Amino acid sequence: QVQLVESGGGSVQTGGSLRLSCAASGYTSSSACMAWFRQAAGKEREKVADIFSFRSTSYADYVKGRFTISQDNVNNTLYLQMNSLKPEDTAMYYCAAGGPRWPGFCGPPKYWGQGTQVTVSS
Repeated sequence: QVQLVESGGGSVQTGGSLRLSCAASGYTSSSACMAWFRQAAGKEREKVADIFSFRSTSYADYVKGRFTISQDNVNNTLYLQMNSLKPEDTAMYYCAAGGPRWPGFCGPPKYWGQGTQVTVSS
């Protein structure tokens, strides 16, 4: 049974930083896709970033240069380092895994975590 458990969310001011973590169990992340999504109140869920085989990454335009996705293969943990946070980054952030590898990015995931809330105040 695949379990994805997020942590690290919280409240910060504009310009602050947070590091989200996602502990994966029952799932081997090597040669596989993992991703971070987010959903703001009243909006659709959107992909923030994904990573394949620990190296290949892709990012949504609105987080490029500010967010970094990475993996720890020893602890089977996915991370999202978020810097220069803006109020529009306020959302529930979800860890996801199991999507297919498509040219340059990962497709729709099969597995989802419960989410961790990020709130950025101005």
